[in-house]
Order: sequence, then structure tokens, then C-alpha cells
Amino acid sequence: MNQKAIKFWIILSILLIILAGVCMIALAMGTMNISVDKLFWILLNQIDSTEYTILMQIRLPRILVGIAVGGALSLSGVILQAVFRNPLVEPYTLGISGGAALGVSISIVFSLNQSYALSLPFFGMIGAGCVILAIYCLNAFGVVQNVQRLLLIGVMISFISNSLFMLIISLSKSEQMHSIMFWTMGSLEEPNQMLVYCLLIISLLGCLITSIYSVDLNVLSLGEADAFHLGIHVERVRNILLFLASILTGFCVSISGIIGFVGLVVPHFVRLFLGSDHRTVVIASYITGAIFIILCDLLARTLISPMELPVGIVTGLVGGLIFIYALVNK
Repeated sequence: MNQKAIKFWIILSILLIILAGVCMIALAMGTMNISVDKLFWILLNQIDSTEYTILMQIRLPRILVGIAVGGALSLSGVILQAVFRNPLVEPYTLGISGGAALGVSISIVFSLNQSYALSLPFFGMIGAGCVILAIYCLNAFGVVQNVQRLLLIGVMISFISNSLFMLIISLSKSEQMHSIMFWTMGSLEEPNQMLVYCLLIISLLGCLITSIYSVDLNVLSLGEADAFHLGIHVERVRNILLFLASILTGFCVSISGIIGFVGLVVPHFVRLFLGSDHRTVVIASYITGAIFIILCDLLARTLISPMELPVGIVTGLVGGLIFIYALVNK
């Protein structure tokens, strides 16, 4: 085993240990704190009690959503920054979040969320899917030949979606406006366990597929011309990776709302300390993103307990400060 492989497994082991520790802390802390000894005892014996219900029905699903969302958004950031060769690109740049927000706002305005429990994620996925389909068709059928033009089109789609979203908010009732705005600020609370596990499976599959294309991401970072001369089928690989990033972002936004800065900050933070080899960056970004989201959700739940802050606010504040500190000191 060479030195790079040893370093990779050491980094992976450390990150997994940190993730396990953060998950245990998130399980133990909240409005009702549970000691670690009692936590293990409750989980092992599966005692039917208030603590067991809180752990299994409230905190564990939030942790699973945090792992899935943090990992998926970080992966999307890694993919998009490599494909577009632009350090400011993040998962929401292509307008996917705007499309999902537009779908959710329509569901709330027509009161569909009161009749159907799954209407918010369903309409969010439809809105995100429409944007994904538009971008994918433009790219796949050769309407847009240049990745920078594709990026600009994505930004314009984002502006259009956000404008329509603000129009719907301005025409909605006050209680509907409150529901829409709270959703856009992000939350890891998802009562439907089927959606939680679906999101986690999609997120893990995205990590696996991105890892398979990690060498291609290294080559694409050099530029399309160099990638072509090195034997990469640029257009096919680019389409697959863009579609994957869009699907991951669309599912995350539809279920958890708009949680910013994760896809922008985490990949940069990982590259600052681990280098730019995507064979390491992909896995490390996934785990680091999961750790970051779970910690931010823990802060959101405990800072002003029993009240709860939207996790999107915490990720923006904490992520921005950590990133500035890392840049100044690296």
C-alpha cells in the first residue's frame, strides 16, 4: 500500500470517528438532555419510553437527513466547481433551489400541504425537476456548447424562478407567507421516514457515483481541451455529472428547504487542508458536509432552546466565519 493510500485511509478513519461522535452528541443533546450511558442503555434495550420516542422519532431522523443533505450538497459543490472551473459556483447557482422554492410556494398558496402530507417535497421536486430538465436538455442536445454559457443560463433561470417566487409571496396571505419563508430558511425536520431513507439512499448513491468519476473530475479541472486530449469523453462525462449534481440538489431542497453555503464552503475547506485530488476530496467533502450540517442543526436546536432557529441561518453564519478564518490562516 503506497503512502497516498495510507494517508487516505487515515483521513477517512478520522472523519468517520468525528462523524460518529457528532451524531452521538446530537442524539444526547436537545430540549431534554440524555446522558451517554443512558443513551446507550435506551438504544440497546429499546425501552418504550419518552426518551426512546424522542431518540427514534425526532432526533435520529434529523441526523439521517443531516448526513444526506450535508453530504449531497457538498458533493454537488465539488462537482460543479470542477466542471465549471469556478470557485464561486455552488449547488444553488443553476436555479435548482429557485425552481424547488417556486413549486413549494405554489403548494402552500393553494393549501395543498394541508390536504396531502407529502405535497411540499412533491411540488418541490417538480419545480426542481423542471429546472433540471431545462438545463439538461440545453446541455445534452448541444444547444449550449460552452460551460460558461451554461452557467450564465443557470444564473438567469435562478433569477427568473426567484422573481416568480417573490411574486407569489407578495400575493399570498400572511399565514401562507410565514409558511413559505420558514421553509426557505431550511429545516432538517421530516416526519415521513420513507422520505428520510429515500433521501439517504440517493445521497449515498450519489457519493458512490461521484467517487467513480473522481479521476475524470481531476482531468476536467484542467480544462475541456486538456481533458479531451487525455482521452476523456468530455460532453458525456459533463452531462452525467451535471445531471447527478442537479438531482442531488433537487432532492435536498425539496425535503429540507434552502440551506446555503454548504456546497460552497465545505469543498473549499477540504481542499485547503487535503489538496485538490478528487479521489480524496469527494469522500472527505461528503463526510465533512454531514458533520457540518449536524453541528449546525444542533446549534439551531439548543442556542435558544426551547425555541428553534432555522438551520439555514446557522449554516450561513458559522460557515462564513469558519471559511474566512481558514482563508486568512492558510
